[in-house]
Amino acid sequence: MLDYKLVEAFAAVVGEGGFEKGARVLHLTQGAVSQRVKLLEEQAGCVLLVRSSPPRPTAAGQAMLKHFRQVRRLEEDLDSGLGRTGAGFDTLAVGLNADSLATWFFPAVNEYLDAKSVLLDLSVDDQAETLKLLKAGEVLGCIADRAEPVQGCRVEYLGDMDYRLYAAKSYKTKWYKNGAVLENVEAAPILVFNRKDIMHEVLLAEALGQPPLLRSPFYLPSSERFAPTITSGRVCGMLPDQQAAPYLERGELVDLLPGHVFTVRLHWQCWNLESARLAGFTEALVRGARALLTVRP
Repeated sequence: MLDYKLVEAFAAVVGEGGFEKGARVLHLTQGAVSQRVKLLEEQAGCVLLVRSSPPRPTAAGQAMLKHFRQVRRLEEDLDSGLGRTGAGFDTLAVGLNADSLATWFFPAVNEYLDAKSVLLDLSVDDQAETLKLLKAGEVLGCIADRAEPVQGCRVEYLGDMDYRLYAAKSYKTKWYKNGAVLENVEAAPILVFNRKDIMHEVLLAEALGQPPLLRSPFYLPSSERFAPTITSGRVCGMLPDQQAAPYLERGELVDLLPGHVFTVRLHWQCWNLESARLAGFTEALVRGARALLTVRP
């Protein structure tokens, strides 16, 4: 039987990024927290924490964290069912991609957040990477591009985000004056979210019939700044339709590859727990997303 005071101390060290910060959250001394983590490792019979800066869990530590968060979620639901919620908030840890956060996510769940005493702990990564957060037990659920459920999880289709390659008219005149041919595309500066982002490469390879060698990437890990940076005329870049719409209406952007679309099918994956709070958030998220995204068979 686990001593959950010890597990709580371990989770606080990992979550807060250090023994001192974890101790502050738990209102304990740093020495007491360190002793609890050491005792937990002795009881578990293995190392749970790499003493790096910040400390990080081992594979066994990740399994311990996932178990602890699942148990805590169920205990919070039990307290709610017994009328012991008090005036505090529940926290839901969610993983999502930056473009969803910048466009449809909050409009989809605002009504739920207004009605419930729930706070969100959001972790942002590429839609192809958020499942790693779920598998590691760092989040209760995540928005991802994978339809097959992770072991121990359930999945719901949310809708599609369609991306196109956009630029300002001045950019098109300067760099694409002969159209979207390989020579122009390879020389032109292009905006890229980060080095995990490959959707522009996939779309360009489809349009050109071969993958281009993009010589001038401009890295900008901020979805909110993507559209304004593209309208500056310095770069072209991929934008979802939801984000590009107002700029197109004002004539500030043009589609550089008409007829070519990169579609991301988004899904919600979450732990398969009998949790009323998680079920309620899931229902609100799915309903809101399907009202705002493009829904296809």
